[in-house]
Amino acid sequence: MDEMTFPAPSEGIVLTHLIIVKDVARSRSFYVDVLGGSAVMDGEPTIVKLANSWIIINVGGGPTEDKPEVSLDVPGDPNQVSAFMNIRVADIQSVYETWSSKGATFLTPPMDRGAEIRCYMRDPDGHLIEVGQATGVLETS
Repeated sequence: MDEMTFPAPSEGIVLTHLIIVKDVARSRSFYVDVLGGSAVMDGEPTIVKLANSWIIINVGGGPTEDKPEVSLDVPGDPNQVSAFMNIRVADIQSVYETWSSKGATFLTPPMDRGAEIRCYMRDPDGHLIEVGQATGVLETS
């Protein structure tokens, strides 16, 4: 795999996002079949290239030597969130309709928030994902 399809830069950095899931194959299907990503590595972990970013999908696990007190697990309470993915799109209504027809579950339809139109959805394990479109309207203080 070359560096255009696999997150291994020859210089600088590449930012990836790791999500911990119960079922890697189910989550791979969501990020590939629903959101339109491309799997560049299958197994545990699976890596999906989504637009200009990569999502590493893996099962959880206990502490290791390099993270001695840290365990990785799926979200315990989907209504208590400390981080989420943010996907910026050119046409939110089209994306909302397409992804909904493929099985994405949104919390609400897109809502106009002034500087952006946005909505939120969850992946199969409850990870929150914001989908937003800039409106070009700048808010002033």
